[in-house]
Amino acid sequence: MRKFNPSTAKWLLATSLVLVLGIPAFALAAGDGSPLKGGARNPGANKSQALTKETEIIADNPTYGTRQSNKSAVGGGAIYGCRAKSDPNAKPCVRANNLSNGLAFQFESNGPLAGTINAIGGDNAKPFTTNATGVATGLNADRVDSQSADQISAAGAKAATDAVTGAMRFAAVAANGDLGAKRGVASAAHTATGTYTVVFDADASSCVLTATEQTTDDAGAVGVSLGADKKTVTVVTRSGGGADGNSATAPADRPFHLQATCL
Repeated sequence: MRKFNPSTAKWLLATSLVLVLGIPAFALAAGDGSPLKGGARNPGANKSQALTKETEIIADNPTYGTRQSNKSAVGGGAIYGCRAKSDPNAKPCVRANNLSNGLAFQFESNGPLAGTINAIGGDNAKPFTTNATGVATGLNADRVDSQSADQISAAGAKAATDAVTGAMRFAAVAANGDLGAKRGVASAAHTATGTYTVVFDADASSCVLTATEQTTDDAGAVGVSLGADKKTVTVVTRSGGGADGNSATAPADRPFHLQATCL
């Protein structure tokens, strides 16, 4: 029978302790070159253990190099975070670079909203920039506020026409008060000898009023006055003083044009 050797027993005990203590120490190793641990933070919460080099996953197959999925109905597939500052030399949090000439990215959803792009800054924030100038299929740049370019153009033309209509109102009135060509005028009437009323369809208080007799036979001066309602204009036409112009220029029925140039 072999005799008990105290020195050998101490050596075996020390070796066992090293193995027992060393296994968990190796299993909990962190930092560059360490294996990834599922269901845990890699490499750990200790900043000193953060990886200092890129972790590369290289594949050579006809599908995808990696696949991340989550079967939970409320969980996402992947999240990428970084602390890159607004600097032209800073790297983006996510970059998809196709080294050939195919697609660099693709987003797809079975829902009515495929995704969102949120940025701080309101009107000063840009959702993205591009150097491409071609038409993006499905990205309807022809529509603004649900209107097409043709509709916007038509609306602009109508607005310009309305502006001109509002700025230039006129009425052609016959000697008996009948209303002829008009714009922005509701009615006209002959109220007394050489006296007429012309009613605009909108406030004319910011308009300059002018009237001229439309005849060469004994034509005289024309007076205009805007009423208190800011729409009704009184027009008085006069004779021209007879053939020699020396007679009285009394009120006389004359055809005239009234124009309102509005600001």
